[in-house]
Amino acid sequence: MGFSGAGTRAVRAAVFTALCVTLSAGAHVLFTGKPLPLPVVAAVSAAIFVIAFLLAARERRFGHIAALLLPAQLAADAVFTTGQAACYSSAPPTLPVRLIGVDLICAGGDLGTPLARLLSGSETAVDPAAPWLLLGAHLCVGLVAAGWLRGGERALARVLRAAAAAGFRPLRLVAAVRTVGRRPETTVVRPAPAPRRPAPGPLLSHSVLRRGPPSAVVLAA
Repeated sequence: MGFSGAGTRAVRAAVFTALCVTLSAGAHVLFTGKPLPLPVVAAVSAAIFVIAFLLAARERRFGHIAALLLPAQLAADAVFTTGQAACYSSAPPTLPVRLIGVDLICAGGDLGTPLARLLSGSETAVDPAAPWLLLGAHLCVGLVAAGWLRGGERALARVLRAAAAAGFRPLRLVAAVRTVGRRPETTVVRPAPAPRRPAPGPLLSHSVLRRGPPSAVVLAA
């Protein structure tokens, strides 16, 4: 089962969602001093899980992970701010909140109440630069989390490659045994044909034949 398997994609998407939502929700409660509505956190988690599952068909690099993690954290922060304003503020709810329903958003419990109570008990003034600090915290923590997730992707790829090699090793052993046990094929070696000699030419091919009566000197002798 590689990266495209449903089980592997679900596990990777769940880890990505847990890390993204935990970091975003924790930073939001830490900087605002208010808990988060549990239905809002559940809805954000479901949306991020679906997106991560659809994009987890293959191994992702650091740039791909950071390009998804940072916008997901900022979008979750915006949704958390809307949920806090709808449930813990005296101002009238916005149009999207009225369309969804305040009871549906706020009637499921709170998340991060102990941390919010701890922060609310301390007398700390609200810094005007808190939103920028929250943004910087999201970016820094998001980059560190993206590096951690990239290390997990690399480790998972090594494990899957090792599992695939271990799975094919018995097949290679069976193939090797069958190759060794097979009798070698006997090949008949035919002798090479003797080279053809050229046909012998006529003897005395360069001799000159002179026939005629004997000369007068020979007759006189």
